[in-house]
Amino acid sequence: MITITSATSVTDFKTIEKLADIIWREHYIPIVGKPQIDYMLEKFQTAEAISQQVANGMMYFALFFNKIPVGYIAIQIEEQTMFLSKIYVLKAYRGKGIAKSAMNFVENEAQKYNLKEIRLTVNVNNKEAIHAYSKLGFINKGSIIADIGNGFIMDDFDMRKPIH
Repeated sequence: MITITSATSVTDFKTIEKLADIIWREHYIPIVGKPQIDYMLEKFQTAEAISQQVANGMMYFALFFNKIPVGYIAIQIEEQTMFLSKIYVLKAYRGKGIAKSAMNFVENEAQKYNLKEIRLTVNVNNKEAIHAYSKLGFINKGSIIADIGNGFIMDDFDMRKPIH
């Protein structure tokens, strides 16, 4: 059974920090390298960093499979858009419908707030994710390059899905 719960406590944030450390290292080191992942985890995915993001309007949700924490999502309401900042599932639990349930949840949240689209960014070299998002109806709107500090950049595609 898949459940999605709002992450609001330090305990929740620490659980997400642990999940991020595993998921990001197994998935992103081949794409952007270990030094950038080490930097990004420390800057964006510690319990303290997550707490600050939540204080600034980001909403985190933990994903559970049979009561086991297996992933997380983070969304933020923008003017007419739902920004899907993060959607991650442990490798061992992929293919069980967890990400699909999470995407349905995000779409329902966007509809609840009468938003026109869901927006996300995805690394230009993350071919598997780009393909998956395209299959879900996301359209590549072009490249975004952002300096994230410490000599690192994010080289992403801006992908968007209209909400009906």
